[in-house]
Amino acid sequence: MREEDAAKVQGRPVPKGRVDALLEAVPARDRESQPEAFARAERQRRRWATQVVVIDELARQACEIRELLNSAPPSAFRGAGNCATSPHAAAPDEQPTPQAVADLGSIVAVALAHSPAARTLLEQLEQEQLIPEEAVYDYYDRNRDRFLTPAALTRGADPFHETSDLLPYEQVREAIIAELRRAAGRRAFFGWLDQARAGVVYAHGYEHPGDPSHPDHEHRH
Repeated sequence: MREEDAAKVQGRPVPKGRVDALLEAVPARDRESQPEAFARAERQRRRWATQVVVIDELARQACEIRELLNSAPPSAFRGAGNCATSPHAAAPDEQPTPQAVADLGSIVAVALAHSPAARTLLEQLEQEQLIPEEAVYDYYDRNRDRFLTPAALTRGADPFHETSDLLPYEQVREAIIAELRRAAGRRAFFGWLDQARAGVVYAHGYEHPGDPSHPDHEHRH
């Protein structure tokens, strides 16, 4: 591995400069802490940022394989891996905040907030999910409290006894499909990521923050 590289992703070098660019985009907190504590936090922040950049690079390569990637090379992290041919790729002013995807865990959430390639891959995986009609109706039947009519909500109706208090299945079916497809797409994204990470080699000091081989590891997502 070259000295200027933070990692190798499927044999492709990831320069340290891409990690530095993300660190500049996501400023450090607690700068007023003790020097030793701050130094430790910065080491972990660098490893954390490396994971985000690695996800971006893995997603770029996945987009290339799926022929979703445009021809422009990455010049900075935010623009790296822009799968611009996807009709669902977010424009720069439409990028989700980490809070909007916080349930995915901090590393993946920030990757999706900063990486167009990761967002496009996730959206593509969502579109590929086939949701059986039985699963859609089962969700409707098991979550009746979510489909009460406004009038039923007002009077505090019991959704599991009076079916007339429910919005018609046909009216909410598409929304349920979208929700189930979104959840299935996220599971597919995590499955893809777990497999794809197996081909990553890290430079010293850029390992996963939870890697037990370094002394100040911590495993948070």
